[in-house]
Parts: sequence; structure tokens; C-alpha cells
Amino acid sequence: MRIPGAAFFDLDNTVMRGASMYHVAQGLVEARWATREDLARAAWWQLYFRLVGVEDPEHMAQAREKALALIAGRKVSELQALCEETVDERLLPRLWPLTTAMIAEHLAAGDEVWLITASPVELAQPLADRLGLTGVVATEPEQVDGYYTGRLKGNLLHGQAKAGAILAMVEARGIDLERCSAYSDSHNDIPMLTLVGDPCAVNPDTRLLAHALDRGWRIRDFRTGRRAARAVVAGVALTAVLGAGSVLGGVVSRRIRR
Repeated sequence: MRIPGAAFFDLDNTVMRGASMYHVAQGLVEARWATREDLARAAWWQLYFRLVGVEDPEHMAQAREKALALIAGRKVSELQALCEETVDERLLPRLWPLTTAMIAEHLAAGDEVWLITASPVELAQPLADRLGLTGVVATEPEQVDGYYTGRLKGNLLHGQAKAGAILAMVEARGIDLERCSAYSDSHNDIPMLTLVGDPCAVNPDTRLLAHALDRGWRIRDFRTGRRAARAVVAGVALTAVLGAGSVLGGVVSRRIRR
């Protein structure tokens, strides 16, 4: 008899096509919380960071402050409503059907399934609820008396820190990592993927693909050949022309239990 374990899914380009925060930014522009310049900056950051993988602490801090300034003093309920709408209207239509099928298989087998993402909990939790997941590890903006303070709670959730958040979770819940699976598209999540007995590269970037092939990890690519080729070409071209720094976002983690 199979003993249930846990599965950890990254969000962007793993569970859904594209970057979830870009769609949040679109909603902020429409709600007049942000400008189209902010939206363009968010799109540029997502492209640069995911394809080049540059980590600059100063840029990360600058981006975090700019993002938090957009919601400082706003009602929590307002962002929650905007994120709920974003999930239903923008994210659900962009889910990868084959990834959601893998999620369903884990749930049917009795596994816990967690969404592990740098996106805010206000976005991650309703998406997890729609998919029937166990919970999320996501960004948590600080709030006091129903308003955002413009600060974050917790530590930066990226790379090794994301793996650390999972380690804390499984220890608290008594889960054996050898019975766990992890899914991501990004080489930045190699520390998370390395933790588990069953790592899987989903729609992998070039660096993760090479790493997965070298170690014999499972690989699942749901993109068309043309779309996958465009992603590789874009990464090569961007790496070649970038000389200036870009905005890099900071994230923190919080485990939200159902």
C-alpha cells in the first residue's frame, strides 16, 4: 500500500503560464493603484529575473520597497478582493491542464499538496482554495487593524530560503522528504527540488533543464515546440544585451494552513 507524502508546486510557469504578479499589476493599474510604468517595470523584472537569474540584494530591496509603497495604507479587504478577481479572471484560464492533472493525482493518492510561491498570500490562497490544495507558502504583507503597513513579515523566500521553509514545514508535520515530490520551472528552485525524493522539472528554463538531465530527474514540458524555442531564444538574447541592472523583487514566506 502506498504511503501518502507531499507535493510542492511552484506557481509561475509551473502551475500557470506566465507570471502571476504581472496579472496582479494589471489589476492594480485598472484600480488606479499603480501606473502603466509600474506595469512595464514589473514585466521587465519578471523577464530579466526568470531568464537571467541575477540576484542583487540592493535591487531586491528597492523593488520590495516600491511594491509595498503601492499598498501602504490600503485596506486589506481591497487587495483581497482584487486578488480574488485576478485569480478567477486571469489566472484560472492560464493554468496548465497537465499540471493540474498531476495535482489531482497527488490529491487522489492522499498526498498533501502545497503551493510554493513568491506571490502574495492574498493571491496564492484563493488559487489554492480553487484547486483544493492543502495550503500555501507565500508572501505576507504586514497588516495592522485591517490596513497594510508597507512592510513585510518573515524572511526572504528565494532559492535556499524556500527550501528552508519547506524543511520547517515537513518537520512540523512529520513528513518524510523521500516520499515527497517537487515541481518547478526555474533553476532558482534547484534547492527545493534537491530536497525531495521525486524532483520534477516542469517547462524548465535552460539551466534547470541541464541540471535535471545531468541528475536524471523527471522532466515534463507542456509548451509547444515553438513556445519552448522562443523562451530559449529570449533568454540568450536578453543575456547578451543586458548591461544595466534591473528591478529585483523581494519576497517573504508564511505557511498558511487550511
